[in-house]
Amino acid sequence: MANRIPRVPVREQAPEVRATNFDEVCYGYNEEEAVLEASRCLHCKNPRCVSACPVSVKIPEFISAVASRDFGKAASVIAEDSSLPAVCGRVCPQETQCEGSCILGVKGEPVAIGKLERFVADWNRANGRKAPDRISPNGHKVAVVGSGPAGLACAYDLAKAGYEVTVFEALHKPGGVLEYGIPEFRLPKEKVVAAEIADVKALGVKIETNVVVGRTVTVDSLLSEEGFSAVFIGSGAGLPRFMNIPGENLNGVFSANEFLTRNNLMDAYRDDYLTPVMHAKKVVVVGGGNVAMDAARTALRLGGDVTIVYRRTEKELPARREEVHHAKEEGVKFMMLSNPVEITGDEKGWVNRIRCIRMELGEPDESGRRSPVPVPDSEFEIEADSVIMALGTSPNPLIARTTAGLETNRRGCVVADDDGVTTRPGVFAGGDAVTGAATVILAMGAGRKAAAAIDRYVKGLE
Repeated sequence: MANRIPRVPVREQAPEVRATNFDEVCYGYNEEEAVLEASRCLHCKNPRCVSACPVSVKIPEFISAVASRDFGKAASVIAEDSSLPAVCGRVCPQETQCEGSCILGVKGEPVAIGKLERFVADWNRANGRKAPDRISPNGHKVAVVGSGPAGLACAYDLAKAGYEVTVFEALHKPGGVLEYGIPEFRLPKEKVVAAEIADVKALGVKIETNVVVGRTVTVDSLLSEEGFSAVFIGSGAGLPRFMNIPGENLNGVFSANEFLTRNNLMDAYRDDYLTPVMHAKKVVVVGGGNVAMDAARTALRLGGDVTIVYRRTEKELPARREEVHHAKEEGVKFMMLSNPVEITGDEKGWVNRIRCIRMELGEPDESGRRSPVPVPDSEFEIEADSVIMALGTSPNPLIARTTAGLETNRRGCVVADDDGVTTRPGVFAGGDAVTGAATVILAMGAGRKAAAAIDRYVKGLE
């Protein structure tokens, strides 16, 4: 029986080795491992994995092609719905989406859908990948703001439908959070991110970097002066949050956004960089999401003794289980049920300690998680020369402030329906700009829905 074959493990760098370098942790499957893992799929009549995928990849079909060793066909199946398969195979939270819905996971281990997707994408790249054919232009231009996963997915689908798409990116490299937010040891930049962006560009998509929409151009001017029929806002959520506790303005306190951007995008970990990031000895990372894990594991690779402080228990950690597991293997410490109340510094204004209070879980909050409450008289101190705040992010308000008729909610997110339709005609939005910080694959799903809505909108104009 196929479901009695054990899940094929993925080869990885040894923890003590990878903790000292930025090379990719997982090696991925080879052909024999991929074929064996693909043979575990039961090919359900009603595959729950597909409905659990935000971009609706035809999972049983591509896995069947892998099992038959037709890797090229598998790549073609995935390409129908996903513009970034090598990215998604590496960073998607499959355990709560496709794999979390796999029937084999009820009594055993689900099919390693993510690892198989990564294998197919990597094989396709190594064996002379063929980008999708370009479609004859339909005569309409669409602007996409932001070259992160939402923007790229939207641009990809629109280009396949014949639109002339221009993506405007504020930074000097395209990719958004894929480029600046996720470390090299999880997502190689040249090998994966740049290669998959090249596939999007091969469809005719133009990407203009160093363009700050709201300053260089505005959404209004794109629609009224530049001849674009519609605009998609996929600018992400890059505005970091802080706790507003005493000492957050001390030297050595970073937002995770700044810390990761400087390391991932700007090579600040190198000693020969013009403004290098500090290589702290005692690092405290506040938060429990994937960004907190990325910041902690990066600080560890820079030589730090790293502790994650989180106000709930390990059970409530929002980070992927795989990332928590890897962080522990590499030596990151976890201090649960603790919350910072003050950061103290020395006479020169540099961090030297962080004062915390013990927490306990009370009644569930509005999200269903039990709310942490302070334990009286339980304060304690941790020695630290750097504190990284990984508390989430919100959208930059610049675009909303410079676009007439575009509504935002109290969190600063663009108001849009499930199809990305905003309160401004011709303007669509999706991804973190609408939801706040979420996952790569959810942003891609939003980009795809918006592309379909834009197509309907433009055809309605005709």
